[in-house]
Amino acid sequence: MKRGRIFGGDTLTATDVAVKLGRYQWEGAKTEELDESVCRRADEIITRDIEDAIDRMKTSADPVDVVLVGGGSILVADKLEGVARIVRPDHYDAANAIGAALGEVSGETERIYSLDEMSYDQAKEDARNHAIEQAVLAGADRDTVQIVLSEDIPIAYLPGNALLVKVKAAGRL
Repeated sequence: MKRGRIFGGDTLTATDVAVKLGRYQWEGAKTEELDESVCRRADEIITRDIEDAIDRMKTSADPVDVVLVGGGSILVADKLEGVARIVRPDHYDAANAIGAALGEVSGETERIYSLDEMSYDQAKEDARNHAIEQAVLAGADRDTVQIVLSEDIPIAYLPGNALLVKVKAAGRL
Protein backbone atom coordinates (compact mmCIF):
# COMPACT_ATOMS: atom_id res chain seq x y z
CA MET A 1 0.00 0.00 0.00
CA LYS A 2 2.85 2.40 0.75
CA ARG A 3 3.95 2.35 -2.90
CA GLY A 4 0.77 4.18 -3.96
CA ARG A 5 1.21 7.81 -4.98
CA ILE A 6 -1.35 9.09 -2.46
CA PHE A 7 0.92 7.72 0.29
CA GLY A 8 4.06 9.31 -1.16
CA GLY A 9 5.14 6.25 -3.15
CA ASP A 10 6.15 5.99 -6.80
CA THR A 11 3.47 3.67 -8.24
CA LEU A 12 0.10 4.79 -9.58
CA THR A 13 -2.50 2.40 -8.11
CA ALA A 14 -6.24 1.91 -8.57
CA THR A 15 -6.70 3.37 -5.08
CA ASP A 16 -4.86 6.53 -6.20
CA VAL A 17 -7.28 6.78 -9.13
CA ALA A 18 -10.38 6.31 -6.93
CA VAL A 19 -9.22 8.95 -4.44
CA LYS A 20 -8.18 11.45 -7.14
CA LEU A 21 -11.57 11.11 -8.83
CA GLY A 22 -13.40 11.69 -5.52
CA ARG A 23 -14.83 8.20 -5.25
CA TYR A 24 -13.25 7.78 -1.83
CA GLN A 25 -11.83 10.14 0.79
CA TRP A 26 -8.47 9.24 2.31
CA GLU A 27 -7.19 11.51 5.04
CA GLY A 28 -3.77 12.90 4.17
CA ALA A 29 -3.85 11.61 0.60
CA LYS A 30 -1.35 13.32 -1.69
CA THR A 31 -3.40 13.83 -4.85
CA GLU A 32 -2.08 17.21 -6.04
CA GLU A 33 0.55 15.75 -8.36
CA LEU A 34 -1.72 13.10 -9.86
CA ASP A 35 -2.67 13.84 -13.48
CA GLU A 36 -6.47 13.82 -13.61
CA SER A 37 -6.58 12.85 -17.30
CA VAL A 38 -4.33 9.84 -16.62
CA CYS A 39 -6.57 8.88 -13.69
CA ARG A 40 -9.70 9.20 -15.84
CA ARG A 41 -8.18 6.99 -18.55
CA ALA A 42 -7.11 4.40 -15.96
CA ASP A 43 -10.62 4.48 -14.49
CA GLU A 44 -12.11 3.86 -17.96
CA ILE A 45 -9.91 0.78 -18.37
CA ILE A 46 -10.72 -0.51 -14.88
CA THR A 47 -14.44 0.07 -15.46
CA ARG A 48 -14.39 -1.68 -18.83
CA ASP A 49 -12.62 -4.69 -17.30
CA ILE A 50 -15.20 -4.88 -14.50
CA GLU A 51 -18.08 -4.59 -16.98
CA ASP A 52 -16.54 -7.37 -19.11
CA ALA A 53 -16.17 -9.60 -16.04
CA ILE A 54 -19.80 -9.02 -15.07
CA ASP A 55 -20.96 -9.77 -18.63
CA ARG A 56 -19.05 -13.08 -18.62
CA MET A 57 -20.87 -14.16 -15.43
CA LYS A 58 -24.37 -13.19 -16.58
CA THR A 59 -26.75 -15.89 -17.74
CA SER A 60 -28.57 -13.50 -20.11
CA ALA A 61 -28.05 -10.09 -21.71
CA ASP A 62 -30.43 -8.48 -19.20
CA PRO A 63 -28.97 -5.94 -16.77
CA VAL A 64 -28.24 -7.36 -13.32
CA ASP A 65 -27.94 -5.98 -9.82
CA VAL A 66 -24.40 -5.99 -8.43
CA VAL A 67 -23.57 -6.07 -4.73
CA LEU A 68 -20.14 -4.67 -3.93
CA VAL A 69 -18.34 -5.64 -0.74
CA GLY A 70 -14.77 -5.46 0.48
CA GLY A 71 -12.15 -2.78 0.37
CA GLY A 72 -11.88 -2.93 -3.41
CA SER A 73 -15.47 -1.68 -3.72
CA ILE A 74 -14.19 1.90 -3.73
CA LEU A 75 -12.51 1.19 -7.06
CA VAL A 76 -15.81 0.58 -8.87
CA ALA A 77 -17.65 3.41 -10.61
CA ASP A 78 -21.22 4.21 -9.55
CA LYS A 79 -22.58 3.29 -13.01
CA LEU A 80 -21.67 0.26 -15.08
CA GLU A 81 -22.90 -0.88 -18.50
CA GLY A 82 -25.11 -3.96 -18.20
CA VAL A 83 -25.81 -3.30 -14.52
CA ALA A 84 -29.27 -2.30 -13.36
CA ARG A 85 -28.29 -1.32 -9.84
CA ILE A 86 -25.14 -1.18 -7.74
CA VAL A 87 -25.57 -1.89 -4.03
CA ARG A 88 -22.96 -1.20 -1.37
CA PRO A 89 -24.50 -2.49 1.88
CA ASP A 90 -23.74 -1.00 5.28
CA HIS A 91 -20.16 -1.74 6.31
CA TYR A 92 -19.41 -3.03 2.80
CA ASP A 93 -15.75 -2.15 3.21
CA ALA A 94 -15.34 -4.63 6.10
CA ALA A 95 -17.04 -7.57 4.37
CA ASN A 96 -13.80 -9.30 3.43
CA ALA A 97 -12.69 -9.16 7.09
CA ILE A 98 -16.01 -10.70 8.13
CA GLY A 99 -15.64 -13.37 5.46
CA ALA A 100 -12.13 -14.17 6.63
CA ALA A 101 -13.34 -14.48 10.23
CA LEU A 102 -16.23 -16.74 9.25
CA GLY A 103 -14.28 -18.74 6.69
CA GLU A 104 -12.92 -22.19 7.13
CA VAL A 105 -9.31 -23.26 7.37
CA SER A 106 -8.21 -26.02 5.06
CA GLY A 107 -5.44 -28.51 4.64
CA GLU A 108 -4.71 -30.78 1.75
CA THR A 109 -2.51 -33.58 0.61
CA GLU A 110 -1.55 -35.04 -2.73
CA ARG A 111 0.48 -38.24 -2.51
CA ILE A 112 1.37 -41.27 -4.57
CA TYR A 113 0.90 -44.62 -2.84
CA SER A 114 2.06 -48.09 -3.87
CA LEU A 115 -0.84 -50.50 -3.57
CA ASP A 116 1.74 -53.31 -3.48
CA GLU A 117 2.71 -52.00 -0.01
CA MET A 118 -0.75 -51.15 1.37
CA SER A 119 -4.40 -51.58 0.54
CA TYR A 120 -6.50 -49.05 -1.32
CA ASP A 121 -8.44 -48.30 1.88
CA GLN A 122 -5.21 -47.79 3.85
CA ALA A 123 -3.91 -45.36 1.22
CA LYS A 124 -7.17 -43.37 1.25
CA GLU A 125 -7.19 -43.31 5.08
CA ASP A 126 -3.56 -42.17 5.26
CA ALA A 127 -4.21 -39.30 2.82
CA ARG A 128 -7.39 -38.37 4.69
CA ASN A 129 -5.54 -38.26 8.03
CA HIS A 130 -2.72 -36.18 6.55
CA ALA A 131 -5.16 -33.61 5.10
CA ILE A 132 -6.95 -33.36 8.46
CA GLU A 133 -3.63 -32.81 10.25
CA GLN A 134 -2.71 -30.09 7.75
CA ALA A 135 -6.02 -28.31 8.42
CA VAL A 136 -5.47 -28.55 12.19
CA LEU A 137 -1.90 -27.23 11.82
CA ALA A 138 -3.35 -24.30 9.85
CA GLY A 139 -5.65 -23.46 12.78
CA ALA A 140 -8.82 -25.51 12.26
CA ASP A 141 -10.67 -26.94 15.25
CA ARG A 142 -10.18 -30.72 14.88
CA ASP A 143 -13.79 -31.42 15.96
CA THR A 144 -15.14 -29.41 13.00
CA VAL A 145 -12.84 -30.70 10.25
CA GLN A 146 -14.52 -32.52 7.38
CA ILE A 147 -13.27 -33.94 4.11
CA VAL A 148 -14.47 -31.60 1.34
CA LEU A 149 -12.69 -33.21 -1.62
CA SER A 150 -11.32 -36.67 -2.23
CA GLU A 151 -10.14 -38.20 -5.46
CA ASP A 152 -7.81 -40.97 -6.52
CA ILE A 153 -6.23 -41.68 -9.86
CA PRO A 154 -4.42 -44.90 -10.79
CA ILE A 155 -1.02 -44.16 -12.34
CA ALA A 156 -0.25 -46.84 -14.89
CA TYR A 157 3.19 -45.55 -15.87
CA LEU A 158 4.69 -46.02 -12.37
CA PRO A 159 5.65 -49.42 -10.96
CA GLY A 160 4.05 -50.87 -7.85
CA ASN A 161 0.38 -50.44 -8.71
CA ALA A 162 0.66 -46.69 -8.01
CA LEU A 163 -2.27 -44.55 -6.93
CA LEU A 164 -2.36 -40.74 -6.74
CA VAL A 165 -4.62 -39.63 -3.89
CA LYS A 166 -5.75 -36.02 -3.42
CA VAL A 167 -7.70 -35.03 -0.30
CA LYS A 168 -8.76 -31.64 1.04
CA ALA A 169 -10.13 -31.13 4.56
CA ALA A 170 -11.62 -27.96 6.05
CA GLY A 171 -12.88 -26.85 9.44
CA ARG A 172 -13.77 -23.81 11.53
CA LEU A 173 -11.11 -21.70 13.23
